[in-house]
Amino acid sequence: MASTGSRRQGSSLVYSTETGRMCPGCGQPVALCQCKAHKEPPRSDGIVRVSLETKGRRGKGVTVIKGVPLEAAALADLGKQLRTACGSGGTCKEGVIEIQGDHRVLVMQKLASYGWVVKRAGG
Repeated sequence: MASTGSRRQGSSLVYSTETGRMCPGCGQPVALCQCKAHKEPPRSDGIVRVSLETKGRRGKGVTVIKGVPLEAAALADLGKQLRTACGSGGTCKEGVIEIQGDHRVLVMQKLASYGWVVKRAGG
């Protein structure tokens, strides 16, 4: 009876010391991933919503921008431009841009200048 070692059936390589992190979809290094190029931008109703959230952030306010009809790379670039304009830090993940602090007015003006319909969400 032949042993297959410690590798389980259906498992795949996650990290390689040679190339770094591996894409679970195509099995290539993340930098050379081909499957991410085919992703469509998230579906949107055409309205960009800007809100202020404090939940789960120890009372610190974060400006949250949802519904921007861009793919991940363009969304990251837009997030960087908005963070620079606000002079603040933040992140861009899962189709949502987060900017530290209450910058709703400035962000809404910037997004409206790009031609999107922008609405204030929440309180």
